[in-house]
Amino acid sequence: QVQLVESGGGLVQAGGSLRLSCVVSGRTFSSYAMGWFRQAPGQEREFVSAITSSGRSTDYSDSVKGRFTISRDNAKNTVYLRMNSLKPEDTAVYYCAASSRSYTATRTPGYYDYWGQGTQVTVSS
Repeated sequence: QVQLVESGGGLVQAGGSLRLSCVVSGRTFSSYAMGWFRQAPGQEREFVSAITSSGRSTDYSDSVKGRFTISRDNAKNTVYLRMNSLKPEDTAVYYCAASSRSYTATRTPGYYDYWGQGTQVTVSS
């Protein structure tokens, strides 16, 4: 069974930074592409960023491109999301997800096989 546990969320002022982490249990982390999604109250879950299993390819939504950076450490079974220049509209629950489509940094939630429980990010103005 694969389990994902996010951490690093919290309350930050606009313009500040946070780094989210997602630790994945199991010995096959390096075979998964990983993604970050977020969901604000009353809104649908939306794609934030994704990274292929090797880490060579990444993708970002237009709303976070240039501010957020996704990375992974396969030795630590961990994927990160560094968030800089945070805005109030970044406030949401952030979820990490694992996809067996190793070579695709996909934006499609349905392509992800496993999800974490989420971590709250709140950006005050």
